[in-house]
Amino acid sequence: MHQTLHLLVVDDELGMRLSIERALKAYTTSFEDIEVDVDFRISTADSGEAALEAAAADPPQIILLDYKLPGMSGLDVLQALMEAKTEALIVMITAYASLETAVQATKIGAFDFLAKPFTPIEVKAAVHKTAKHYMIQAQARKLAGERRQIRFEFLSVLAHELKSPLAAVEGNLRILRDHAAGDAIAGYDHLLDRSILRLDGMRKLIMDLLDLTRIESGQKLRTLVESDLCAAATQSLETFQALAAERHVNLLFCPPGKVLLQADPGELEMMFNNLISNAIKYNHEGGSVTVEIEDGPEEVRVAVHDTGIGIGREDLARLFGEFSRIRNEKTRNILGSGLGLSILKRLASLYGGKVEVQSEPDRGSTFTVSLRKEASHPGLGAVASL
Repeated sequence: MHQTLHLLVVDDELGMRLSIERALKAYTTSFEDIEVDVDFRISTADSGEAALEAAAADPPQIILLDYKLPGMSGLDVLQALMEAKTEALIVMITAYASLETAVQATKIGAFDFLAKPFTPIEVKAAVHKTAKHYMIQAQARKLAGERRQIRFEFLSVLAHELKSPLAAVEGNLRILRDHAAGDAIAGYDHLLDRSILRLDGMRKLIMDLLDLTRIESGQKLRTLVESDLCAAATQSLETFQALAAERHVNLLFCPPGKVLLQADPGELEMMFNNLISNAIKYNHEGGSVTVEIEDGPEEVRVAVHDTGIGIGREDLARLFGEFSRIRNEKTRNILGSGLGLSILKRLASLYGGKVEVQSEPDRGSTFTVSLRKEASHPGLGAVASL
């Protein structure tokens, strides 16, 4: 990435302004660690008053500010810029270098201090240091802004996801309170059933949010032990046997024997629960879910096939986003948090793996997860190997 920074030179000596301008006019510097190249657009001012006017009209990112100026002193200018909440980084330059001056300027808000006389190499070094700090600050501000926007969008979607079930439960409770469905108790059974279903959906949303938070926070202690992928799949299939029976969905799995990898058992449970529950929920009544596990020399592969409603090509691109749910007539009555596949993608990344999907509307979907046997992605939580 390339960026041009505006640098304002404030000095009452014409020769000093010209010498700094010559030294920096063709100067370009690179910061490999933040992947940016920077050059400079130079402007000048010969007094503190002119500097404040120039900074207001065309805000600079870096200011080289002479300490001793006619009229307003450099410290006065510095104070005024700080009160105006400038984002510019200010380097004080003076022939009267002293510890007291440096301390005073730093307390007011100066970033650095450069004593006259200085060489072109010295001014370039000071500008390089200041420009790097400015770029790091700018990136931090950008990330903070993005985080605020993501937080706002997340909370907006969360509020939307909770609003509908809460309204439904509240409506049903009001009908119960007012006896609006008559005096027969049996007449209210369907209201209770619908309320319980909505509450189950909200509980699932809360649990998925907790899972996602634990994965992304980096605070969760991951206990990696030798784990049998087939045993984890079997346990999850047993968990959802009742749901499958209710929807007349046949669960199929032929374990190839033990398939071992270093993994956190809780993470494997989350992975299979998301894969299998989705395959059942989005299936046709009387359909099937087939789990396949393939053992390889460096990674394992899990594939879950269903004979369900499938996913259109236009929906595949946004499938793994948070709160991403395919909304159409076929999915209108299927409850879910919209977080399951996002969780699945993050789990796969913990093992240096990935998630892929193939789908055809009304023909079904296949979700394939690959996991490396030995690798745990660094930086995503503490690891305790047993």
